[in-house]
Amino acid sequence: MKSNQVQYSPQVENNWKTHPWAGVFAATLCPFHDDESIDEEGLRSYLKDVIAVDGIKGIVTNGHTGEIMSLLPEERARVTRIAAEVANGKKVISGLSAEGSLEAIEHAIAAKEAGADAILLMPPHHWLRFGRSSETAIGFMRDVAEGANINIMVHQYPAWTKAGYTLDEMKEMIKIPQVVGIKMGTREMARCRYDYEKLKEIEPDKPIITCHDEYLLATLLEAADGALVGFAGFAPELIVQLAHAALNGDLAGARKAQALVDPLARIIYSFGEPSSEAHQRMKCARWLMGKLSSPLIRRPLRPLSQAKVDTIRQELEAIGVKCLR
Repeated sequence: MKSNQVQYSPQVENNWKTHPWAGVFAATLCPFHDDESIDEEGLRSYLKDVIAVDGIKGIVTNGHTGEIMSLLPEERARVTRIAAEVANGKKVISGLSAEGSLEAIEHAIAAKEAGADAILLMPPHHWLRFGRSSETAIGFMRDVAEGANINIMVHQYPAWTKAGYTLDEMKEMIKIPQVVGIKMGTREMARCRYDYEKLKEIEPDKPIITCHDEYLLATLLEAADGALVGFAGFAPELIVQLAHAALNGDLAGARKAQALVDPLARIIYSFGEPSSEAHQRMKCARWLMGKLSSPLIRRPLRPLSQAKVDTIRQELEAIGVKCLR
């Protein structure tokens, strides 16, 4: 009688510590001056702090955590260049958001010239409104891969959006030579393991890394070769501790780390998904802790009220986190 168990080669599972695209990647913040210009000195200092954490495999600039949507193209390249200058041998991935293939290729080339080792390629955001065909989704990935010839981490959006990729689409994307892995953000727990196994049957050595901040431990244990999360840009030591224990199969150690992460995560995410306000709270909290030069965000986002800032301070102090501001 034949077994129904799915068979795949667990290459990444067995060598996630040394695989260049597995492990923990921190999606980073971007501090600003009062006039909304980038605080380059503050950014450099912050990135050095994150990169210095043992176990951080690399950093991701210009993600949603880094407010990519409010950055001008030349600023995105500048942020990436600063990251590359301080990376100290660790990977630099530059987030990329563009509405068309030609624009995406141009931005990808700029990221490569700025020193990025890879791009995190987001789907065009007009798809969120209008949808797209599979040919268009797969074609967009191929366009950028061939046009810029740069390593690509596919950014999978939630399944409930019109921009999220189907499993069949991801199967085609992961075959593209320049695609080095998938940042999995499906947010459908019933799909996570199944999609992971099916993608591993095709490309066993290409990592699938979770971006489910709110389901981090569950997805790390069930269907991931690492994590690419904004929370690793906030509390990198804790996320490394949690992720490494989970990836090593140390459930007791992972739960112990999760108990440390949970109180902070509730302050930042308030039991929800990553969002613009969550990223603001993350920025504010790290600033209150004296670990970021500025809590300011860029328009059209509006500042947190003083009452919200005071609440964040009180909540941090209530769990024993020292605030310096």
